[in-house]
This record gives sequence, C-alpha cells and structure tokens, in this order.
Amino acid sequence: MTRLIQRTTAAAGLFGCLLVALCLMTAVDGMFNGTLAQNVRPPENAVTSGAPPPRPQTAPDQGGNYDKELWGELRRGAKGTVSIPDKQAGILVDSSGETWRALRNGPLPTYGAYALGGMLGLLVLFYLIRGRIRISQGPAGTTIERFTDFERMGHWLLAVSFIILALTGLNVLYGRYVLLPVMGKEAFAAMSEIAKWLHNYVSLAFAVGLVMTFVTWVWYNFPHPRDLIWFLKGGGVIGSAHPPAKKFNAGQKILFWLVMLGGVSLILSGLQLLLPNQFPFFAKTFAFLNGFGFDLPTELTANQEQQLAASWHGIVALFLTVVIIAHIYIGSVGMEGAFDAMGTGEVDVNWAKEHHSLWAEEELAQKGSASGGTAARPAPAE
Repeated sequence: MTRLIQRTTAAAGLFGCLLVALCLMTAVDGMFNGTLAQNVRPPENAVTSGAPPPRPQTAPDQGGNYDKELWGELRRGAKGTVSIPDKQAGILVDSSGETWRALRNGPLPTYGAYALGGMLGLLVLFYLIRGRIRISQGPAGTTIERFTDFERMGHWLLAVSFIILALTGLNVLYGRYVLLPVMGKEAFAAMSEIAKWLHNYVSLAFAVGLVMTFVTWVWYNFPHPRDLIWFLKGGGVIGSAHPPAKKFNAGQKILFWLVMLGGVSLILSGLQLLLPNQFPFFAKTFAFLNGFGFDLPTELTANQEQQLAASWHGIVALFLTVVIIAHIYIGSVGMEGAFDAMGTGEVDVNWAKEHHSLWAEEELAQKGSASGGTAARPAPAE
C-alpha cells in the first residue's frame, strides 16, 4: 500500500510537470508570435492595400533611396574598395543582423520550448507506463564502491555548474516573456544582472568539471561491440532483460561524448561571446569543413561571427539541457538505486549485477581476493 501511494504521488507530480510544460509552451508560443507580429508591423503611414503610391522619377545614375539595384547590392553585403587592412570594412550596410534577430526571436526559443516540454511529457508518459525501474531481486543489503570521491567531485562540479548555466541561460531566452510580467521590470532587471554575472563566472567551474570528468572517465567510454547488444535489448529500460555492461553502458557512453563535445563547443562559443571580435572561430571552422566538400562562407564580418556564436551557443545549450533532463530523471526518480552511485559512491550489489554485470564481476573478484574473500560491505543503516 505504501509503494502504491508513493507511485501515485510521484505520477501526480510528474503529470503536474507535464501540464506546466504544456502551459509554458502555449504561453511562450503566443508571446513570441505576438512579439514578432509587433516587430514586423508596418508603420502607421504605410500603405497596406491597393496600388503603391507613385514613385518620383529618378535617373538611375542619381542613386539615392529609389535606386533598387544599388540598395539591393548594399543590403546583400556588396563590398567597396578600402585602403585599410580590414577589407570587411568595405561593407557599407550589414543586414545579416535581421536574419539573426528573426532566428533569435522566432524559431530558436519556440522550438526550444517544444523540445523542453516534449521531453518532460515523454518522461511523464514513460513513468506512467513503465513505472520506476526496480532492482528485480531486491536490494542485497551489501554495497560495492561505484565511484571514488574524486570522480563524484568532478561529476557534481560539472552537474551543479551546468544547472546554474542552464537556468541563467534560459532566463536570457525566455525571461522577458515568462518572468518579466510576473516580477516587474525592476526586480527582473536586478535578477537578470545577477544571472548574467553568475553565467559568466560559473562557466569557469563548468570548464574545470568538464576536464575532470574527461580525464577520469574517457578510458571507459570508447565504443565496444557489446554496446550494440545493449541497444538491441533496449538497455534494460525497455523490457526486463539487463544486457551485460562494464563500468559504463552504451547509453552512458553516448551521454558522455555528447556532454564532452557539446561542452567544448559551449566553452568556445561562450568565449567568443565574452570577448567579442577576438576569435574568428566560425570562419576557421567553415574553411576546415570546406576541405570535405562543403561550400561555406569564410569571409565573415565581426558581427556575423558574433551572431553565429550566439545562435550556436543557444542551440547546443538547449539540446544539452533536454538531454540532461532525461539523465536527471533516470538517475533519480526513474531507477531504484541509481542515485546512490553519485550520492554516496556505493551501490547495492544486486543493482550492480543487474545494470553493470561485467564491471560488478571484475570488482567483486578483484576486491574479494585483495581482502581475503570479502568484497562487499553491509549497506549503511538508514
């Protein structure tokens, strides 16, 4: 009866999260559409119906506002001739900011809200169907060391800093639409200023945590043929079979490389945003990719570099946030005994045998022989 009450309460909580996510997506989508409609609204004196007003007759060589070909070329970034070293200064009109602004205020936050809400909805649905993944044989009452203090320190440094960066970054993207109407301008401005400084300085802790986890775990996360078997059997999450795995299974390996590669990308693009006009990362990246048959622009203005950095930073951050939400679910509510690995560093022996059987066998055999046949130790009293 107690387990039924706990499961019902957890399901109600998750269902409430789903409702909140749906309301958030609906509200955000409406705010974005309304904001974009205001942004693209024609001026009051603009002609919105009927034939356009007659244009003054201007000779083509006079230029000015009515020379369509001239202004069209300027808006497309046509360059003139300049004598200074920076040849990009020959661009008189850089209209690329309009394209970036349309992405920044439209598809990026809208689809980002759908992805965040969709992941929450999938997790609620999965919990209602599958329930919490229990230890099939029940807790053994004895534990084995899963992670050392140094491993857990690197993980928690990376995890806590990422959560702070995610929350402060989401405020940049959604705060003025969701929090500003509730908090008011003064409170929201003060909170956003604090969030800005947190985002800038906590990024250093994120970089340190990323290096620590990479150095500690990279040796365990290289692909292996057994990973394919893990995927074919659904990783023990779908069904009741638990495929053999060493210290990290195939799903954890994918998560590791997504975090590592995505984290490095966030650090580099964030550095470009912190120190504007100092690093032409995208021009160099595009030049490298062109060597593989791509046709990407390599002559980018300083503004275009910053726009690309801001867009890429937001896309990668949203993607990793969606992935980490699923990771947090599996490591806490979704799987019995999983949180102990990072909570105390000790996991139940039966949990280890079910989810990481090959690793558990090696650890029990190695530590058992080293301690004269005693590998596991009693679980701490609760």
